[in-house]
This record gives sequence, structure tokens and C-alpha cells, in this order.
Amino acid sequence: MGSLWATAAIHVIGKGMKFCAAIGLVLVSLVACHATVAGQPASPSSSNRTPASSPSSDARAGATPAVSFSSELDAAVPISPANPTWGSRTAPVTIVEFADFQCPFCARAASVMQDLEATYGPDKLRVVWKNAPLPFHANALPAAEAGMGVFAMAGSDAFWKFHDLAFQNQDALSRDAYVKWAAQAGVRDGVAIATGLDAHRWASAVTRDTAEADTLKVDGVPAFFVNGSILVGAQPVSAFKTVIDRELDRAHTLVLSGLAPDRIYARAAAENMAAYLAARAKEEEEEQAADAAVYRVPAVTAPSRGSPAALVTLIEFSDFQCPFCARVEPTLKALRDKYGDALRLVWKNEPLPFHPAAEPAAEAALEVRAEKGDAAFWDVHDRIFARRDDLMHGATVDVQALVRDAVEAGGRADGVRNAIVNRTHAAEIEADVDLADQFSADGTPQFFINGRRLIGAQPEEAFVRLIDEELVRARAALAAGVKPADLYATLVKDGKGPADPEQRSVPASLPVDDPVRGDPKAKVTVHEWCDFQDESCARVEPALVRLLSEYRGRVNLVWHDLPLQGHGDAPLAARAGRQALSQRGPAAFWSFHDALLGGTAGVDRAALDKWARANHLDLTAWHGALDAPTFGPTVASARAAEQAGFEGAPAFLIVPTDAPSGYAIAGAPSYTKLHRIVERALVDAGQARSL
Repeated sequence: MGSLWATAAIHVIGKGMKFCAAIGLVLVSLVACHATVAGQPASPSSSNRTPASSPSSDARAGATPAVSFSSELDAAVPISPANPTWGSRTAPVTIVEFADFQCPFCARAASVMQDLEATYGPDKLRVVWKNAPLPFHANALPAAEAGMGVFAMAGSDAFWKFHDLAFQNQDALSRDAYVKWAAQAGVRDGVAIATGLDAHRWASAVTRDTAEADTLKVDGVPAFFVNGSILVGAQPVSAFKTVIDRELDRAHTLVLSGLAPDRIYARAAAENMAAYLAARAKEEEEEQAADAAVYRVPAVTAPSRGSPAALVTLIEFSDFQCPFCARVEPTLKALRDKYGDALRLVWKNEPLPFHPAAEPAAEAALEVRAEKGDAAFWDVHDRIFARRDDLMHGATVDVQALVRDAVEAGGRADGVRNAIVNRTHAAEIEADVDLADQFSADGTPQFFINGRRLIGAQPEEAFVRLIDEELVRARAALAAGVKPADLYATLVKDGKGPADPEQRSVPASLPVDDPVRGDPKAKVTVHEWCDFQDESCARVEPALVRLLSEYRGRVNLVWHDLPLQGHGDAPLAARAGRQALSQRGPAAFWSFHDALLGGTAGVDRAALDKWARANHLDLTAWHGALDAPTFGPTVASARAAEQAGFEGAPAFLIVPTDAPSGYAIAGAPSYTKLHRIVERALVDAGQARSL
């Protein structure tokens, strides 16, 4: 879904293992490819790191000679002269950043740090760098060692110049590049930096940082401790400002109470870290409880590998384009080799919206299965994963390659091509996606081992632990008289079923004059908060059109504008839509709505004006409305969204007639999910009438 702050993806390789994070979280739920959001890392700014109010060389080196570091060496997030630092030692706010030179989201964060430095200056803000190279980024560790070498030989100012060059040229990370960038940053002895890199002279400095990251429970990068308060991911400037401004207020209060400026960081970090670690401890307790829980996930009708009477059934929710789903494939093969007939694998499709090749690949594989059975499905499955990196040509899905894989597995070329183009198996895929949603499997890969959840591309030993435990439980059930064919159903029958749809109160401030599509007297109303510029809002439109068609007279739709921060044309488009409504009524608004979300009209001012002229609107009134300084309907809709607990668009509240609450959906749901929740609301409406 589009967020009020940012839109991005989280990639995680498993519990207890570090990942690249693109969206900020106070506490990170460990998933792999996250299912609800889609975004691409931005290129770092190429502007000079030095802010308009340039710090002195001492400030850039992070040391004011008259001030000691002693109080910070033992701080909750330690800082020492061995850390590259920007800003004054006595700045009231310190950001300690753990990052990786190869992580694209760390590159995005680098430009954010530059903006913050320019905004607050070195007397209010200090930035401290710590290395956290990820194991699956081959160039990250050498780059980290090079950065620390530059720091050791030429100081903080040179380190930050190297830092900026590395992020601006992230695709060119290499030993020769490090030597060149070191020289550009101010290291005069090129031979010394080169020989030092070859000898891993600065490896211990990187190891020290990574050990600190482990101690502080840093699970992903980039991770920031703002006076000890953690933010994870490539957050926007606004997210940092919220925390920084709060910490500036805290610092001011501490100074007024008599605390020396050089003691502020240690005090604030201790208080913030205590709260963070307490929250992490609670999260870990919840994870342990979830690890033991059993879920009643159905295994029937799906592609399977192994006997239905196997002692252990492993259900996988996966995505053919997800890098972590590909990474876990060798582990799954090792498990099949280890356990043989005792293990059954069951596949469920969960193509994520930001992986454009995932659904076409699923269509190809399911078509082969329909033609040739499960063995052929797994054949094409293996072929697709073997060349996952080649599924795309730039922004275009390589359909021909998918067809070729399918044909080599026994499928018919015309049948597979038709399935991809016409989405022949869309209902089956949507049902899998909806099942994933019902069991909160909102990322890939995700596994249920005899109903017990395991998230991410975990190492083999994590699977073995659960499988071995489930073998004991399965054998006990057989000994008690359970038939092998009934084993899986018996083992999960008392498990947790699908979660009930989330309910939220209807906001008291919900606008009553927003545009309605469908019968105003329908039994169920779908309230939609959306943004004309958001791709997710456009993506959900076909499902909404289908819903209104199939439930004609029983369900209606109400549109509420929610233009998101970062979508510069969205507020203007919202005004334009309301002006169309004001001049020509609901038909004009919905025509405008369909044109923008259907892609036949643009959202910039020129395109909006063109639409108004083509539809013969009063242009004087149109321009007056679009140029007005304030716009009440958007404010009212945003207030209602906030009261309903929605932080982004699209968002839905599905409400039975006159009910005080409805069912909430955040993000772009599949038709299957909309259908399921609307059916639930219709039942509620029927019950309400019978009372």
C-alpha cells in the first residue's frame, strides 16, 4: 500500500539474520519479501555532503579537543574516537548509523542524512558511522574495510568523502575503485591503502562494529539510533525530524536541569535503549509463543511433492521472482533428500505486487500442472527458479522464456502463452493469496510445518528442528490409531483457523457527501480511501469493478480522497475530481475517476485541464477550484482515515448498513479477499435486519 511516509519493500533472509530494510520500523517483524508494499531504492544525492553551514574540521572529525569521550564509551550505544563522525561532540542529538555500502536502501538513507545535516547543522546534530556489512552482499565487507582504512589514514572528513563516492557509485564497488576513491577523499599514500586492503589491516574495526550490532539486536540495515531511539530502514526525512525534534526538546530540558551538554547523549541513549530492549524482549516472547502454535492451513488441491500420507507436511507460500524464495530452494532439496518419504512439500502461490514476473510465472507453472500433473509442475518450478534473475528484460517480463521453460517441462506453448495473457488460473492464484492473508502469511517465503509457522529463507537447521519435533508428534498419532491418510488433518485439526477480519469503528467524522457508486440503499457500503496518483489504488480498481458488478444492488462504493505525501500531483487531482462532481454530478466524477486510475488521463495540471476541456466543464470555475489555497473535502477525508486507523492508501472499511463498525483492509486486496469480507458483511446485515 502507499504509505503516508514512504513506500518500499523489506527483504529478510530469516529469523536472527540480517537484511536490507527499506521501510522504517520500531520493531522489525522478520519476513522475507514483504507482501504489502512496493518500492525501489532511490539513487543517493550527488550533492556535496557539506551542509550550507559547514562544520569546522574538528566537528567533522567528531572531536572537540576540550571534551572527553569517557561518558560515551560505556553508553547504551557506545561511541568512541574510533568511529567516523560528523558534527560536534556536544551536539544535543546523535544519530548512530549501522549500514552496508552495498545495500541500496543504505544508499537511499545517505541522501537523507545529508538533508538532515543541512537542516540541523553540526551544533545540533552529530552523525556516527558503524559498519554492518550483510553476508549476502559480496562487496560490502571489502568496502567497509576500505572505508575504515580511509578513516584511519586521513580522518573523518576523508571518510565521509569516501562514503559519498561509494554510495554514488554503488554499482562499481571493487578494490581498484576503493583505492581511487581513497585518493579522491584525501589519502595520499595509494600504496599503503592498497596493501592495507590486501592484508585486511582494518578488518578488526569492522568486526568491532558488527559485534556491537549483534549486541544491540540490529537485525537489518540501515539502522539508526537517534539518541538511542531506533529507526530501521530508508526512512524519509520527516520520520527522522519527528524523533530529532523530540530529542532536542529532551536535551533542552536536561540542560535546564543542570546536566552538562557532553552528558546528554549518554543519558538519553540509556533511557531510550531501555525502552527499546524491553519492547524487543516482549517481541521475542511473542515469537516463541508463535513458534509453538499450530495453524489449520489446508493442503488439498495445491501442487505437492511427496505422499499425502507423509509424516510431515511442509506448506510453502512462495513467489517465483522473490530472491529469498530462490535462496531457500537448495535447503528444501536438502530436506527432501534427508527425510525422503517422511516429508511432503505443498506449494501455494503468493506473487507479490512489486514482482511483475511472479504472477506470469505462476500462470505458466499452473498451466503445465493442468496439462501434465504435479511432476511437470515441479519440473517447471525448478527451471524457473534456476534462472530467476532472467525473468525480466528491464521492466518487461520475459514471457518467451517462461513459455520455453514450460514447454521443456512438457507443457503446450500455445496453452501456456494463453494462460499468461488471459490469466487462466487467476482464481486459483487469488485463492492462495487470500489464504495467505487469512493466516497472516504476509511475506515470502513463509512455511507451515504440520501447521507450525516458519518465516523466511531460514538455514537448514531451523527447518530440521521443527521437522524432527513434528516426526515425534506424527508417530505418536499413528501409534494412537490415526490412519496415515488422515494424519495431516488430525495433526492440525485443533490448530488456529483463519483469522477473523479486523473490525474498526466507523469514524464519527466520516464525510457524508463523498461520491457514491452503486445503489445508495445497498446492504453493504465499501468505503475506499485512495489517491489518484498511487499505483496500488489503480491496481485494485478491476477488483472493485467486478465486486460492484457481481453484487449489483447489494453493495455500493464511497470514494474518500487521501492524497499521499510524496505524490505531488495527488492533491490537485483530488480537487479536480471534486470540481467535476460539483459541476456535472456523480457521473462526471466517476468518469474522471476511471480515466485517471485506468491510465487514459494523466494527473499533472496540463492533463487535468485537458480532461476538463474535453468534457466541457466550466474552465473558469475549474481553474478557481484547482488554484484555491485550501481544500476542505481532502482534509475531512484524511481526518476520517486517521480516526479509522489508516496510515496510507488504498484502505477500505466495509460496513453493513447502519452498523457502528466495519471490516478494515489496508492495502490493495485481491478480489477473493473483497468477496470474502463482503459476504461476511452481508451476513451481518441480514442478522441485523432479523433482530
